[in-house]
Amino acid sequence: MNAGVKRSGGRRPDALRPVRLQRGFTRHAEGSVLVEFGETRVLCTASVEERVPPFLKDSGRGWVTAEYGMLPRSTHTRTDREAARGKQSGRTQEIQRLIGRSLRAVVDLASLGQRTIQIDCDVLQADGGTRTAAITGGFVALHDALSWLKGKGLLAQWPVRDFVAAVSVGVFQGVPVLDLDYAEDSACDTDMNVVMTGSGGFVELQGTAEGAPFSREQADTMLALAGRGIDELIGHQRRALGL
Repeated sequence: MNAGVKRSGGRRPDALRPVRLQRGFTRHAEGSVLVEFGETRVLCTASVEERVPPFLKDSGRGWVTAEYGMLPRSTHTRTDREAARGKQSGRTQEIQRLIGRSLRAVVDLASLGQRTIQIDCDVLQADGGTRTAAITGGFVALHDALSWLKGKGLLAQWPVRDFVAAVSVGVFQGVPVLDLDYAEDSACDTDMNVVMTGSGGFVELQGTAEGAPFSREQADTMLALAGRGIDELIGHQRRALGL
């Protein structure tokens, strides 16, 4: 691993930014977590709703879904709230679908029963990796909401089958690196988001060459970096949950 690449904060190519997961960050939600990946901060809340979408009516199955949004000054310049514009951007819709898919991948929806867990991910401050932070923190918020249901005696069976987390990787200054911040993301040759389970299964890969195409060798290196990073992130999740 080439340690000579110049990264923000002097990080090695295989180093995550400092990660912090603060549970119980808000008072009212059944699960709430402030997740920090370096200077990126996302508030994830999980709300239990005793209803399901119409396509699941009378199916005996529950649902896990997500919404995502960025506060107006979460970035360098103010952007209008999407509610003020009257519609969500394609980027927002893509990210919230990704979060929902990622979390559903590790939940037995039949064991959840006829209810929905709504995950809301609000970006307070963006410095790259907001979607990966949202998935990683969203899982902890979801876990807390499910623990709340279990404590109320409303779950016949524990529905969580595995952990799930996400991280970005990329080719920056010609070197595969882990967990890109905004400066690196905006200047990288390749950007990839990886979602994986605790057992090592892939949920989603989103990879794009921003400049020159990346090689199979670089792809393999990036996936190996992502795997190690996600192992670390799941360690943070376990410690936050006391597991």
